[in-house]
Amino acid sequence: MKKEEATEKTEEQKKIEELTDTLKRLQAEFENYKKRIAKEKSELISCAEEELIKKLLPVLDSFEQALKNSESKDFVKGMELIYAQLFSALKEEGLHSIESLGKKFDPYAHEVLMHENSEKEDIVLEEFQKGYMLNGKVIRTAKVKIGKVVKNGKTGEADKSEH
Repeated sequence: MKKEEATEKTEEQKKIEELTDTLKRLQAEFENYKKRIAKEKSELISCAEEELIKKLLPVLDSFEQALKNSESKDFVKGMELIYAQLFSALKEEGLHSIESLGKKFDPYAHEVLMHENSEKEDIVLEEFQKGYMLNGKVIRTAKVKIGKVVKNGKTGEADKSEH
């Protein structure tokens, strides 16, 4: 009878250990699930912010154009204030403009619309439309004109004359 009791206890202990292991695994899986859901939620919010800001960028562009083409000082002050408020709100959300003018061409941050003869190769000479980054990610490339070095009448070709 003692052997049967000992066998029952070891079986009960094995069952308890199995259930304990199962419980620990379920707890770990649940913790991983909570972390994954939190990460997905954060990514979803980031995507939603990105879409909103993309929709607002044309408004920002319109303000810039209006400020460039206005004559009245009161109009300019009002437009500058609105532009500053809008840009400040977007900046708080992680938006930053890409500095382009005078910088080296970066295919990830710039879209080349034109080339112009220049003394410096692949330097941004003019910015047609600003580019923007949101939380370190390019959401719109800057539309630019870059310089190309002209040698011997042809862009980018070296002198092939004999010495």
